[in-house]
Amino acid sequence: MTSNLNSNYIAIDSWVDAHFDEQVKFLQELVRVPTDTPPGNNAPHAERTAELLADMGLKAEKHAVPQEEVIAAGLETITNLIVRRKYGEGKTIALNAHGDVVPPGEGWTHDPYGGEIVDGKMYGRATAVSKCDMATFAFAVRALESLGAKLSGSVELHFTYDEEYGGVVGPDWLLNKGLTKPDLMIAAGFSYQVIVAHNGCLQLEVTVHGDMAHAAIPDSGTDALQAAVHILNALYALNADYLKVSSEVTGITHPYLNVGQIVGGTNTNVIPGSVTFKVDRRMIPEEDPAAVEASLRQTIEQAAASFKPPRGGREISVNVRRLLLSRAMKPLAGNQPLVAAIQKHGEAVFGEAIPDLGTPLYTDVRLYVERGIPGVIYGAGPRTVLESHAKRADERLDLEDLRRATKVIARTLLDLTTS
Repeated sequence: MTSNLNSNYIAIDSWVDAHFDEQVKFLQELVRVPTDTPPGNNAPHAERTAELLADMGLKAEKHAVPQEEVIAAGLETITNLIVRRKYGEGKTIALNAHGDVVPPGEGWTHDPYGGEIVDGKMYGRATAVSKCDMATFAFAVRALESLGAKLSGSVELHFTYDEEYGGVVGPDWLLNKGLTKPDLMIAAGFSYQVIVAHNGCLQLEVTVHGDMAHAAIPDSGTDALQAAVHILNALYALNADYLKVSSEVTGITHPYLNVGQIVGGTNTNVIPGSVTFKVDRRMIPEEDPAAVEASLRQTIEQAAASFKPPRGGREISVNVRRLLLSRAMKPLAGNQPLVAAIQKHGEAVFGEAIPDLGTPLYTDVRLYVERGIPGVIYGAGPRTVLESHAKRADERLDLEDLRRATKVIARTLLDLTTS
């Protein structure tokens, strides 16, 4: 049995090498169809992906999310894809990667939708997170099936389009509709560690209402921006306290808070009557999201109450709206077959130990784990998010990481479908 497995691992590696140019072209085609979110017009990418998969013999089910649900989630169009490969009785393993990405932003030296290859690296938005793993997972399935071996269970590809906005009309929608119920899952990630836990994220929109006035007579109004700064100072001060709270999960440090966007005012010569800012609070796995939200709301309320408007000025009012609640991913005991197989094959293919860690990011994996489906994060990418330039200019992927991660995933699938 062992000798058969070893020969199959070698055959998988050889197949990936022989088809690697095809895999690179597949990824380039995925990168060349924009999926900027916002605005989130992502159905065209799903259509193109389904075409490319069909050309490889992988038929994708197209699950279009009703327009009213997509708009309610803040996006424009979404079609999620499921590819089902049933080999026999046994467990179903899902492989999930998301196609939606943040807009490219400024500072690029390569076309963000070009898929250009320079010095062994492919440049473009989503080359590293996570259209690359649409390629990793699709070609891993093809490599597995190339063996012609007797397999058990099933493998599903879940290609979804709502990771950036929280997954509500992505994996969450598929799971809620009963369209899939896997036993194990692997989600898009990087190649040099297998992730077993991740932070949660709470995002709030805070709108401060003052009283608009002419800039020549500022005391005749209440400056909403000045009030917002007062509240922001109170929020940022919390980061000093968060430094004192440590997670027990290796790879995760402490909670922290950021403000990523501020808008308001009507003109330079007008005292702002309204200012809105958006808060991003990262939560370690040990924290209770409800308690975190209650604490933030209390800080905002107390800061607003302590702001003093000009004499005779109108008191400020504040509205707080939750934008996103992404719960932390906590490891489930049933993930051990995934961790063990990825670590074994990762070390064999990459020539170094693959540790199991937590990450400060938040991902769609939590949506599976919350339903009792053990999951891990592993795929094609560098050692750190910083190296990948994800969500920054010149996002890139080392193509050797793509090649080797595909071998690791295909070998892992072989272990899980022959055990």
